[in-house]
This record gives sequence, structure tokens and C-alpha cells, in this order.
Amino acid sequence: MVAHSNVEDNASEQNQARAELPAPASPRRHGEPRQRVARPESPTRFRHFRSERDFRTITMTTSMLENGGFYWGPMTVEEAHTKLKTEPQGTFLIRDSRQKDYFFTLSVKCASGPTSIRIDFQNSRFSLVGSKESFTCLFRLLEHYMDSPKKSLVKPYRKVKVQSLQELCRKRIIETFGKDNIDSIPVNAVLKDFLKSFPFRI
Repeated sequence: MVAHSNVEDNASEQNQARAELPAPASPRRHGEPRQRVARPESPTRFRHFRSERDFRTITMTTSMLENGGFYWGPMTVEEAHTKLKTEPQGTFLIRDSRQKDYFFTLSVKCASGPTSIRIDFQNSRFSLVGSKESFTCLFRLLEHYMDSPKKSLVKPYRKVKVQSLQELCRKRIIETFGKDNIDSIPVNAVLKDFLKSFPFRI
């Protein structure tokens, strides 16, 4: 169960969009270097990376999200909820978070209607804000909630509703052999690269 205070609502999104000046920096301790505050150039307010490892993780995650077809990039909470409003319960999408210090937001159609939950990224692990469960991979997180008895997530809301035969075959192969066994599948290198570009059951 995710606490209500951790769920994005229209007011918080609108307040972020109306902000014209960066938030004042917190008081720095004596001897600490002064941090430079950069004003975002797009609606997405990505924070600074803490390490090269975090940079690689987010870069790879973004690339795979684009290959998955259900990543919508910069999108307001109103736009996301409008898309999900008439969809079956459990339909979800990933979009850029407009909240400072978060990279992505999960928007999902619940029994009470669409809602959005920020995805935290701390210590190179992903988790839903308010949840104690964390994963080294965002897609493992999504698969976890898809496989849970409650079926919190059922299917992604893709930009292209009808998947190609290639995408359907890739999903079936991953379901059969598993993500970690792609190299052992007797296919050529080109097909292996295709499987590895999105090696998940989503």
C-alpha cells in the first residue's frame, strides 16, 4: 500500500509547472562547497547523477523503456490519467516525473481510477515511493507487481496498441528461455541483440 502523500496529484504537478524560479538551496554546512543550481530546460526535472554507475543505469533504463513502447517521456499527470481513464484496471505507463529528485513516474488505472506513483532511485535500486521493496532493474519492479497475487499491474499502455509479430515472438522467447539464458539460445547474433534490447516479459 502506498501512502497518499506519496501519490502525485494534479495540484503538485501544476505547482511544479508554475514554478519560475529554482527552489532555494538548503543551508550548507561550514566548509561544504557551494552547489550550482541549474535551471531545467525541459518540463522534466532530472536531478544530478550521484555516480557514473547511476548514469549508466538510468541511460540503459531509458533506452529499454523506449524499446518497450510504453514510455511516454515528458507528460503531465492530467494527460496520463486521461489516456488511462477508459482502459481496463491494471493498465499502466511510465513517464518522466516532473517532481524534483525523481526520474520516472508510474501511472496506472486502479479500481478507483487512474493514479500516479513516483519511482524512487536510491543506491542504484528502484522502488515505488512508499514501498520497502526495491530492485536493481526497473523492469524487474514492474514484473514483480505484474506477477503479484493482487495483479496491481496487468498490461502496459503502449503508444502502438497492436504489437508487431517480432515483438510478440520476442516476448514469447523471453517467457520460454528467460532473460539470463539469451546467449544460450541457438540463434544468430543479430537476433540475440534484438532479444537483449528488451529482455522482459512485459
